[in-house]
Amino acid sequence: MVRIDNLTVSYRQHPALHHVSGEFANGSLTAVIGPNGSGKSTLLKSIMGLLTSSGGRVQVNTPRARIAYLPQMTEIDRSFPMPVRDCVLLGCWSALGAWGGVTADMLACADAAIHNVGLEGFEERTVGSLSSGQFQRVLFARLLMQDADLILLDEPFNAMDSRTTATLLDLIKQWHAQGRTVIAVLHDDAQVRAHFDQTVLLARELVAWGDTAAVLTDANLLRARALAEAWDDSADICHTDEVTA
Repeated sequence: MVRIDNLTVSYRQHPALHHVSGEFANGSLTAVIGPNGSGKSTLLKSIMGLLTSSGGRVQVNTPRARIAYLPQMTEIDRSFPMPVRDCVLLGCWSALGAWGGVTADMLACADAAIHNVGLEGFEERTVGSLSSGQFQRVLFARLLMQDADLILLDEPFNAMDSRTTATLLDLIKQWHAQGRTVIAVLHDDAQVRAHFDQTVLLARELVAWGDTAAVLTDANLLRARALAEAWDDSADICHTDEVTA
């Protein structure tokens, strides 16, 4: 589904990701983990095409309209007084465009998605009135509406209660069972071991990529920690031979 080839992404010419290569197979369920500042969110944004690489390339083998992306909660503005149902219906945007009308089938699918995330009865509530956990459920309902081949989740369980986390994990497992490719940035090693078959361990550079049990070894985690402790933002600028969008 996604091929990463020698990817480097830099901010002010200092690398946030440094010469990373690997592949996400079709239908795979992969966690991306690593210390704070290790390039996890940068990897997802690069796959989405939201960042320009300093070198290397990202190849995504599905149309942009078939990709669903959930950014970190802190990047989303909830101040607009939008009802829950309308927010979920935004998942139909690629089919509707700016001027398309919502059909009865779309409304029924939106209500079914709201039910699936456990928020029936909240359809007319504004998103700004919801708790963080309730709003994250709304965003997952919107993902359900997108019917995507590739789903990118950036810290989907951050600050979530255990009940919400369990509900959202069930949805991720359903997507995996349907053959969709899911890539999620996470922090909880135990959660990754329990629920994710594949893991990418980053520390700006790639530490390990593969089966979760083989990646989350003491040696690999120690190496990631050591690399993080050695980071120096005043280090020499990373020069690459090729600049690729």
